[in-house]
Amino acid sequence: MFKNNEANFFKTEDNEQIFYLKNFHTFDESKKTLVFNYGLVCSNHHWRYQVDYFDQQGYQILMHDYRGHFQSSGKNDVAKITFPQIAKDIKDLCDFLGIKKAYMLGHSMGVNICLQLAKDYPDLVQGMILISGTFMPVTDVMFDSNIMEFVAPLLGAGIKKYPEGMRKVWSSTGMNPLVKAIIHSTGFNKARVSKEFIEIYLNRVGQLGPEIFFQLFSEMTKQNIASSLERMHMPALVIGGMKDNVIPNHIQRTLASLLPESQSYFFMMGSHVPQADYPELINERVNLFLST
Repeated sequence: MFKNNEANFFKTEDNEQIFYLKNFHTFDESKKTLVFNYGLVCSNHHWRYQVDYFDQQGYQILMHDYRGHFQSSGKNDVAKITFPQIAKDIKDLCDFLGIKKAYMLGHSMGVNICLQLAKDYPDLVQGMILISGTFMPVTDVMFDSNIMEFVAPLLGAGIKKYPEGMRKVWSSTGMNPLVKAIIHSTGFNKARVSKEFIEIYLNRVGQLGPEIFFQLFSEMTKQNIASSLERMHMPALVIGGMKDNVIPNHIQRTLASLLPESQSYFFMMGSHVPQADYPELINERVNLFLST
């Protein structure tokens, strides 16, 4: 991945272990630093086409797993996996590593994390790159309808009533050809993203379990950040795909209009994951933003 890898764990105040990976030994204030934040039940796999490019460009890079995700601990206390707590974990990790300023990159739910960081720790956030996200309750805008307002509670009730059965179904999603085909067609540009990318994504979704999904889906529903956007004066680049079937473009355009120092960039054939659809173009546009 990186020319120089350093992987380790950071111990939080409540004794959880946050896994992180960086490409620098000692923080250098003269270099720009990028912190990558992935989406809902996603992983750093979604940034696979970005991290190598920006490593080669000489940026300092920090990647991490949220508490309760993959190599980080916290799975046994799902109620603590909240946006303010995740933002605090990232801030404390940056303090531990000596990172005083960083550009926060977020995709989908990662946009919510970036906005939470900008609200709670504005001195840390040098700028934001916000891809395919929403600042509004996700139940109001997902699939450009409010259908999830009714579906999510039903699924959540199913997990409480049949936890083992739901976990079994959830963990096997990556092996279901129909699920793979639906996700490939609705969430990605099918002509641009390989089946292998989808399989890796779904297998990692299966590792996390439905409890984490619904906990963070709830966070995306109740996060109240809109009134804070006008106070986020750091530069921001809002990116979206015009074929995004998950979060509609008008939400991202509104987000860009509410941030005081924002630019926007939309891909005609981009899906909900434009950084996988058109990685070269995304990388070049983000690099231009970082260079100005």
